Amino acid sequence: MITLKNRTLRNILALIVSFGSFLSPVAAKEQEKTPLSARGNTLLEKYTKMLDELSAEVKKSLPAVDEAKKSAFMAARAEWSALKYPEEGAPAKVQSDYKEAVTNIEAKSIETARALLTDLDGFLGSDKLDPSLMKIAIITQATPHGLAEFAQAGAEQEKIINDLLANQALMKQILEAGGANGGAYGQAMQIYAAIQKKSERSREVGSVFQRLALGTSLQTPWKIGEEKKGIYGLVLTTELRSDQVERYMYYEKCFLEGELDPGFKDLTTWEYRFATDSPYSNEDLTWCRKMMRTYRPDHITNPDYKWRYARIVKTDVPYGTPADADGPLLGRMPELGSQVQQILALGGICGPRAFFGRFSLRAFGIPSKPSTQTGHGALSHWTPDGWTICFGGWWSVAWCGPQGGLDLLLETQSRKFFDDYLKVLRAQWIGDALNEKDVNIRLYGVGGDFWNSLAFCKKQVLVKDAELKALELTGGELAESDHLTGDELAKIIEIPEEDRQVVISGDGVITIPAAGCYSPKEPTDRVVFMRSWDNKGSQVHYSRLGSRPELIKYRVEVPAAGEYELTAQLATVSFKQDMIFRMNREDPVTHPIPYTQGMWGEMQPLRVKLDEGKNTISVTARATNRGVTFKSFQLKPVK
Repeated sequence: MITLKNRTLRNILALIVSFGSFLSPVAAKEQEKTPLSARGNTLLEKYTKMLDELSAEVKKSLPAVDEAKKSAFMAARAEWSALKYPEEGAPAKVQSDYKEAVTNIEAKSIETARALLTDLDGFLGSDKLDPSLMKIAIITQATPHGLAEFAQAGAEQEKIINDLLANQALMKQILEAGGANGGAYGQAMQIYAAIQKKSERSREVGSVFQRLALGTSLQTPWKIGEEKKGIYGLVLTTELRSDQVERYMYYEKCFLEGELDPGFKDLTTWEYRFATDSPYSNEDLTWCRKMMRTYRPDHITNPDYKWRYARIVKTDVPYGTPADADGPLLGRMPELGSQVQQILALGGICGPRAFFGRFSLRAFGIPSKPSTQTGHGALSHWTPDGWTICFGGWWSVAWCGPQGGLDLLLETQSRKFFDDYLKVLRAQWIGDALNEKDVNIRLYGVGGDFWNSLAFCKKQVLVKDAELKALELTGGELAESDHLTGDELAKIIEIPEEDRQVVISGDGVITIPAAGCYSPKEPTDRVVFMRSWDNKGSQVHYSRLGSRPELIKYRVEVPAAGEYELTAQLATVSFKQDMIFRMNREDPVTHPIPYTQGMWGEMQPLRVKLDEGKNTISVTARATNRGVTFKSFQLKPVK
């Protein structure tokens, strides 16, 4: 595990507390109430009455709880909440004592919860109270005032709320997916209706398209320029965000055209929220896929999902402050392209690298979240085997949006057992009915009244009983560094003979496949052999990483001695680059190569002299260099 610098976790947590970020979404929203119209006050009374009546109904239906078991459980929970994180610089024994105390009280909390969960398993496993509980959860999360504020805008808005509260199947799917961001149910349903109006496919309940549409709608986007004004950074507005509709349509099209990761079709509604919600333009997302298919297709086909797509950060986004960027990257060198293209071209410290990692993942439809840490930016993302953190420390020192890292990890793990996870949700809904305090989503396991605490411990029980282990960190050692880690050597691939054949056209132009070199014969930490995208030939990548420069050597039979123009079909993601070419035993020549934004381009001709018969061409670069991918070289006779 890496150690991150600047401030301790306690310092960060104290700072967060001082800004009130530990308020529940409902509490936070209640602080910023918008005055209601006469119609709004009537609706407020309606939703308040509905919540009160439903809550009273649920309270009457709750089973008796063994008071002794409950008392033991809540005592353990109180003991957990009372634990104090060691002060910065505390002696090693104080820190080890704290870790031991956490381990012990967590075990005690889980075991006391088990006794209650055994008694309540049948009750929590029944859907009898779901119609009432789901309405309670939605009204509580949105608040009666929030619903009234949205519905007072007109008959259409009021109908949206009424239709939602009458649709049990939809309410269940929404709540299973985590509910609407900031409790903005009206706005989310408005977007969802707009998507379904535009896309017939999204109306097929349970399909990939319907799940995608709902997940996209529930993840209420930030309003540019107002990111820090709302609940947990979310801005609640009655404006219809048509860009969310466009974002759904974009991903629908990409999916239908086979542009996204194969695992995209199997994501849950909850996971789709973090696949489509991003500040990147659709044009940038399209560019990213094209760039990687051209420049580093091996990152797309990587069987290790922990590294798939995100590995381009390691290989091609150098760590450090770029010499060509005066301060922050954003907008400094627009001639290099968009913000993400500038990051890839220039490199950056932890924040830009994590940003680009999330960008590359979401371009292929992989759910990803920020993983902010002490003085450091990292990322977390989905894999078929669970979520992992890239380029940062462990979950315990991370927070992912409003949620602490350990809390997110527990959420992702417990959701794998969804039949039992419904019992977690029902316990939380009961907590809403009783107006309970939530378990703190930032300070892992701290706080929470009875039913919400039971829900939290149920998640822990699910993970513990399944003996589910968290995935290891991905590139944790690269969090704030840029060095070799011992896994740079690419796997050996078979290059078909036709991909090695030199071709001489009728006009004497000689084409040399990049993969047709005689040295090296196998991949090294500098030279990577790759199948081109869709198996359309092969290509060679000269990496920016590696212990020392390396020669790529070619032999070519030339029909006549003389001068030739040497060009190359290549792709680069950075600028101001040179390569060194040597013909036979002539002096090496340094020659510029173009910045192609990751697409295939052509090098300006380099005039060289060749002998009749066998010739050797060597290609290399001086360290430090940036990466370049070669498809082929051409020699054109100078007449």
